[in-house]
Amino acid sequence: MGVTGKWRVARQVTPPRGQALCGLAMAVIGTPGWAATPASPPPDARTGEDGKKAREDRPAPRHEHIEVVGQWHEMSPKFTASLLDTPKSVSIISRQLLTQTASNTLADALRNVPGITMGAGEGGNPVGDRPFLRGFDAQSSTFVDGLRDVGAQSRETFNVESIEVVKGDTGSIAGRGGAGGAILINSKMPTLKNVVDANLGFGNADYKRGTFDGNWRIADSGAFRLNLMGDDQGVAGRGPTHYRRFGVAPSVAFGLGTPNRVTVMYYHMQNDDLPDVGIPYNNPAFNARSDGARRVMATGSGAPVKVPFDTWYGLENRDANQDGIDMGTLRLEHDFSSTLHLRNTTRYSETTQNDRWTMPDDSQGNIYYGYVYRRLNSRLSTFDTATNQTDFYGSFDLAGFRNQFATGAEFTREQGKNDNYTAYVDGQNVGAGTSFTRCATALAFSSGTCTSLLDPNPSQVWSGDLKHTGKPNSTRFDTKAVYLFDTITLLRQLQANVGVRYDNVQSTYRAAAAEYGRGDNLFTYQGALVYKPRSNGTLYASYATSAIPPGNSVGQGSDDIGLGADRTGNVGAVLKPERDRTIEVGTKWNVLHNRLLVSGALFQIDATNFKISTPTGGIDNGGTKRVRGFEVGLNGQITRDWAINAGYSYLDARLVRAGGAGAANGLMDGRRAPNTPANSLALWTTYRIVAPVTVGAGVYYMSRVYGTDSPTVPKFVPGYWRFDFMATYKFMRHYSLQLNMQNLTNQRYFTQAYTTHYATQAPGRTALVNLNVHF
Repeated sequence: MGVTGKWRVARQVTPPRGQALCGLAMAVIGTPGWAATPASPPPDARTGEDGKKAREDRPAPRHEHIEVVGQWHEMSPKFTASLLDTPKSVSIISRQLLTQTASNTLADALRNVPGITMGAGEGGNPVGDRPFLRGFDAQSSTFVDGLRDVGAQSRETFNVESIEVVKGDTGSIAGRGGAGGAILINSKMPTLKNVVDANLGFGNADYKRGTFDGNWRIADSGAFRLNLMGDDQGVAGRGPTHYRRFGVAPSVAFGLGTPNRVTVMYYHMQNDDLPDVGIPYNNPAFNARSDGARRVMATGSGAPVKVPFDTWYGLENRDANQDGIDMGTLRLEHDFSSTLHLRNTTRYSETTQNDRWTMPDDSQGNIYYGYVYRRLNSRLSTFDTATNQTDFYGSFDLAGFRNQFATGAEFTREQGKNDNYTAYVDGQNVGAGTSFTRCATALAFSSGTCTSLLDPNPSQVWSGDLKHTGKPNSTRFDTKAVYLFDTITLLRQLQANVGVRYDNVQSTYRAAAAEYGRGDNLFTYQGALVYKPRSNGTLYASYATSAIPPGNSVGQGSDDIGLGADRTGNVGAVLKPERDRTIEVGTKWNVLHNRLLVSGALFQIDATNFKISTPTGGIDNGGTKRVRGFEVGLNGQITRDWAINAGYSYLDARLVRAGGAGAANGLMDGRRAPNTPANSLALWTTYRIVAPVTVGAGVYYMSRVYGTDSPTVPKFVPGYWRFDFMATYKFMRHYSLQLNMQNLTNQRYFTQAYTTHYATQAPGRTALVNLNVHF
């Protein structure tokens, strides 16, 4: 584990057997013991340089104890170069950063990466992660341990070791997916160390949370690991919103440290939540009333209405989200030699949702009269994934050139079944087009279906009934894919990075009496040149593509293959896959004896063939979109006691051609793309004052985000600044207390801008105290 001491340094380490690793060796306080790096690194299989060169890059020895803390994270073998030599923008959220910032969910964690926003899920669902990277939906580009994980869910971090955010077109790496990039979640794995970490936390808004992480060596080459989580918490300033979650993740591995390894993992998480239902916008389409009601509010700018901070429009006796995820994984690994490796991963997972939530519907203009229609949104779904992926990777010399390669194949079947509830009051369907939606009758208010804009009563008993609609739809998506990647060392200072992937995808959709399907062959690729003026720095230029077939989200997101039809009525057949490309130039430098990584990139993303409405109301592939921007990052140790994780992103995202039916045709051309802030900043920094005391601070900024930038009916959430604080005190060797203050100024800001109807408000000031135990 290293020798403890005041000066903390880090060094690049290439693991044995040529495993593909990516990350920045960052010295941070409190890293779990099993993350420590070996004292003497083996030869660097990726650069061809020997261990002597790696030792020369380290700082000169000092006359004090040194603790070497490794923060390298194992990524997919598809990444055939180190982080420094990878010609893409990559942000790494380490376990240490998750702990320091008290990031318990994926949405919390991604706050530390600029250029990412969270969108509302399918149908405006406030539950379920839908991240946007560089302005592109990445819900279907989220991976757990290298395998796609599309099922709609709010992900937890109790079993997460690290998260890597790879930006830009990742078609050749990830297969079908958006041009913005991919999110790679790495689970905690068994290791050959006996370690126990436990946490117990309390806070305002009835916050209670406990986690347990135990790892035990059970044989010479075997280990068992168990992660547990229980969470019961409200949301500061957000009325009766409440979350209850439980998770368990056991895993066992045999053959660790040998050429043949077997790892078996199981993950279960379930929740029973009362979700936050958001705040309506102030500029819906205005419908004048004929019942003599008095108008109380003028048309607004498109921002959320100004109501008290804790205004909550839901119904406690109707709203609930009861979701679950079960995931089993088997991984087999074999090392043919120190430079050739084989990995096979098989997984089956099932995600379920039983959700009923209130959408504060603004579509009828009720808010101008001081009313809100409590529209029922719901989802009853199951989603299953069965996948097998084989990777063969390593390195070899050919004609005097060093090759670091990875090749493999993937076979996946994803299938989902979706239904919902219908709301009835006194036997009447309260759906669209009724007097309930217009809040025009006394029954609409007495039943709880409509309420006051300024003074809603969440405890009001809703007198209606919920019934299964009984008209489920189902979607199946089959993928067969092969891929190849290679990093070729052309000269000592010049590398070529190439990758190709071929996908055959077949999708089938069933609804009521209709059934239709389609097939697509997708070819994506990437190519880059990496120039190394010095061993600790790179300059790169890259070109990469991606493809998004209709039905990409398999009914779990906003995409649907049921759009458009050919002359024979084959719905979806006329659509083509969206095609995207990214051109990026950038630079990365390890400075301060490889303790600090400085990076920057300029990029342009062009999306073509995306779906738009035609003037006659049909669907066409005529859409184009362009995103231009740049980002900079700073990650690592500035001094022995001062650590930093910081980034800034600028995005100019435009809908070049956005279509539109009737009079709206061309209305959005040239307008800003939704879910894309022009400016965003994330900074987290810690400073060790004395040996047992560390303080930290976070600064987060995001400029205005549009749900839609329509010139006639805009929907947006204002920009904001958020400030956080952290302090940690270590005592009695195995214990520490951590205080987190989030949103110190109690700033009112919004985390999601839905295209219509509402925006999701963030929690108010939150104080958390955690007792951490490490043995």
